[in-house]
Amino acid sequence: MSDTLTQTRRREIAVEHLLFKLIEYVEAREPGLVDFLEKSLDHLGDPAQDRTKDDEAVREIARKMLDGARRQGTA
Repeated sequence: MSDTLTQTRRREIAVEHLLFKLIEYVEAREPGLVDFLEKSLDHLGDPAQDRTKDDEAVREIARKMLDGARRQGTA
């Protein structure tokens, strides 16, 4: 794996963790964030302009993150 790909993967893991913890923190103090985010998924899309574009795949990743928050009892 190239250094660029390795750094990108590591950054993605770190950002996902921090975002998940932020969602957990806010939801614990202001319930409703996860529901709000879930309702916004119809507007989420893949910005790619080539054959890799897949809006639904991007939405599915977001759904799995929100489902994970719910399973952990944070939402």
